[in-house]
Amino acid sequence: MIGDRWGVTADEVALHYPCDDVVASPNLRAWRGVTVHAPASTVWAWVTQIQQAPYSYDLIDNLGHRSPRRLLDLPAPRPGEPFTRTANRPQGRLLSLEPGVHYTGSIMGSAMSYLLVPVDAGSTRLLLKVVMRVSGWLAPVLSIGDLVMARRQLLNIKRLAESTARPSRESPSQ
Repeated sequence: MIGDRWGVTADEVALHYPCDDVVASPNLRAWRGVTVHAPASTVWAWVTQIQQAPYSYDLIDNLGHRSPRRLLDLPAPRPGEPFTRTANRPQGRLLSLEPGVHYTGSIMGSAMSYLLVPVDAGSTRLLLKVVMRVSGWLAPVLSIGDLVMARRQLLNIKRLAESTARPSRESPSQ
């Protein structure tokens, strides 16, 4: 399908994602991925902040409210809580999670899993899979729309996680 893959390998597409267990016979399956030059623990901290904001195009999906650009002191997410927020309103449901491994939720009839795969001590593959059952003609349109939004989201999380993981270069006071 058009727009169903961005930044993922065939091996990553073949992985089992927790969202695969949520939607029976989906006709929309989309995979997105990015390498983040930060440890999985840092990437995880940013992924869980999806509960607070979408981290994609704030003007479009957050009514101009800026997604936080610093890590917030939040309690650990729990299944049953809202999956994300848009315009400061809770959206969807967090279905399951395994700290540092996956964050899976449902929103607007879709299920999605963010999967963290450590590459080495300082790098992590951040993978996203979206599954949904929709009218046949609508699947390619939604896949392309998701590609635009999810790509921005993953690149924003990448940038924020990498800036958080980067050691400070400030010189000590004299």
